[in-house]
Amino acid sequence: MPDSPAVPSTDPILVKRARIARLVSLGQRVGYSLFALSVVLFFVGLVVGYTRAITDAVVACLLVGSLILAPAIIFGYAVKAAERDEQGLGTGH
Repeated sequence: MPDSPAVPSTDPILVKRARIARLVSLGQRVGYSLFALSVVLFFVGLVVGYTRAITDAVVACLLVGSLILAPAIIFGYAVKAAERDEQGLGTGH
């Protein structure tokens, strides 16, 4: 006999949490990709010389990446905390 009863996959809380986890994963991939692109553009600027377009692209990648990544990280921690709490593991602190 399992320790906890099986929760149906139609539980609205679990469905919503899974959807948020997917969005978090997408947000983190996009945010970190924009950070990586800004680093590449930075080094391209070092090699070929900084133009207004390269500088604007580096700054835009950093700004948009930060705007996407910050909430993704926060919601990622929230999803993990909810899963830990549901399993009765506490906060981990």
